[in-house]
Amino acid sequence: MEVWIDKRFSIESIVQTFEGADRMLLSTPTDSNTDIFCDGNRLMCSSQLVGSLVMLDGDASQNYARSLVGSVEWLVLEFSDWSMIPIENLLAACEGTPTKIAAVLSTPEQAQGAGFALQRGVEALVVSPSVEMLEAALIVKSQRLESEQIESNDEASFSAKVGMGKLTITSVESGGTAERYCIDMTRLLKHGEGLLLGSSASSFLFVHGETVESEFVPTRPFRVNAGPPHAYVRMSNGNTKYLSELHTGDEVLLVNTEGMIRSATIGRLKIEIRPMLLIKWLDENDKEGSMFLQQAETVRVVGLNNKTKSITALKEGEIVLGWCDVGARHIGASISSIVTER
Repeated sequence: MEVWIDKRFSIESIVQTFEGADRMLLSTPTDSNTDIFCDGNRLMCSSQLVGSLVMLDGDASQNYARSLVGSVEWLVLEFSDWSMIPIENLLAACEGTPTKIAAVLSTPEQAQGAGFALQRGVEALVVSPSVEMLEAALIVKSQRLESEQIESNDEASFSAKVGMGKLTITSVESGGTAERYCIDMTRLLKHGEGLLLGSSASSFLFVHGETVESEFVPTRPFRVNAGPPHAYVRMSNGNTKYLSELHTGDEVLLVNTEGMIRSATIGRLKIEIRPMLLIKWLDENDKEGSMFLQQAETVRVVGLNNKTKSITALKEGEIVLGWCDVGARHIGASISSIVTER
């Protein structure tokens, strides 16, 4: 995103530079190959037509601006009465075209709305030559950069994988009551995503997020119902932690049914006493594993067909997705020592 300084109405004859700004919007021609001269409604840069300025004051002007989409590089939107709706409408219209939107702001508060409209935001904020306006625009520019980096990191993380394995269920029985932890994350889970959980540090069950519709309760697409305090969960750094050790701000490892991974931040932990089922299995290394999970239809695992299944309907002999390791762990880190867990 760019920040432009609007110098069209400045009485200064010398064009002042503003640190952090990308361009100037001027009322007189310039030799600059970046600054833009506003010739009426035409936008010129280095004697080349690069766009149009449109004063939005109703449906007619919005429709005119929409008619220019695809035929100009820049569409600078000015407002007789500031409104977010035309910005959103024209951003949607520009999707998939070479046209970029610049919005002329009149107050610092407008920077946030224009900069993040439709999650995408305009390509440029045009502000008056005042410290207050410039600072507001530069803050939004910085936030946009951070947001883009987060999205880039998410995409990069999905290029990494863990090898999902097969767990053969050996028994499903009553597990009494326990302090059950729900892990609520600051990001929404997609269908097919969940956490790797287990009572031993090298054999984990894939537990699906609460994204599946139910006739009894609403979805909680930010949540995994994760089990009791002694259980392990895999963290984003590859280590494990007991659920009792987790805190708000910790990064857990989200996995999907294809083994693709990404990091998710814990927003809160919801701990309540609930009835449990004890699920036992044999993994691909012939290692026995187990997990206590709440006896509830909304707690689901995933079969080999990638279909979710409630643990209350799980039967001995069924095969579900999980993850297993050959080593042991100490304080969450993988070690070569022999450790027996029962």
